[in-house]
Amino acid sequence: MCLGIPGQVIRMLDGYGGQLVLAEVAGEHRKVNIGMLPEETFGPGDWVIIHMGFVVEKTDKAGADEAMAGLQLMGSGLDETDGVPP
Repeated sequence: MCLGIPGQVIRMLDGYGGQLVLAEVAGEHRKVNIGMLPEETFGPGDWVIIHMGFVVEKTDKAGADEAMAGLQLMGSGLDETDGVPP
């Protein structure tokens, strides 16, 4: 598993060899590359995990929520088991 941020596909972008989608990431719209997962199909509403502008995993809402919770926990400096800073 790599560090990635979840996003939701809004739409495919014309051109670019069919490898770019517009995704909502943390409330912002971003162009992200889906070319690393040529076996997958993507459409509006799909959830993805993005690392450095590339989709590295297709997921579902639960997976996206879990990824975001992990990122928030890392940023909090708290230990997940007791909620106390390490």
